[in-house]
Amino acid sequence: MHIAIAGNIGAGKTTLAKMLAKRYGWTPRFEPVDNNPYLEDYYADMKRWAFNTQIYFLNKRFQEVVEISKSKDTIVQDRSIFEDARIFAPNLHDMDLMSDRDFDNYTELFDLMVSLIKLPDLMIYIRSSVPNLIDHIEKRGREFEQTIRLDYLKGLNKRYEDWIATYPGKVIIVDGDNKRFEQDPDAFRAITDQIDAELYGLF
Repeated sequence: MHIAIAGNIGAGKTTLAKMLAKRYGWTPRFEPVDNNPYLEDYYADMKRWAFNTQIYFLNKRFQEVVEISKSKDTIVQDRSIFEDARIFAPNLHDMDLMSDRDFDNYTELFDLMVSLIKLPDLMIYIRSSVPNLIDHIEKRGREFEQTIRLDYLKGLNKRYEDWIATYPGKVIIVDGDNKRFEQDPDAFRAITDQIDAELYGLF
């Protein structure tokens, strides 16, 4: 079974993935952020490195989906392949940080990849306001993230909302601003109750 967690930068995807893995005995798969050789350059000069960075993530995400499809374990994945193509790449293109040529090339590659895979069994979307995202980003202290532009985060949030509104699979929406699941056991239990209802028909 494949559970994916979606959300903007700093929404709390990794934290929730770890908590769900511990709660259910699922196998976590984390976003390959720290291993991306382009990321520091990307945040310093988005226009120059946008295409390279997105191709790297797309390649790694496709590899993950293929591996997950072959696994007998239940996998909880930190960020899905759909977010790269439906949110991050179009946002860069709209901000003139990715050229038409690069965006068309990227989109054709994604369309080919996605024709070969299926939707996750459940998508969990953490909805979070930009101030909350900034607070989380500052607290975790990744140096390369400290230069993220405010308009970049706002654009991503708008695209996340548009995408999740039309997502065709099973989805749970978590209020990341008010449901502090990492600190509040009741808030975390409310999420697991929703998961149980969607996956197992309980409650």
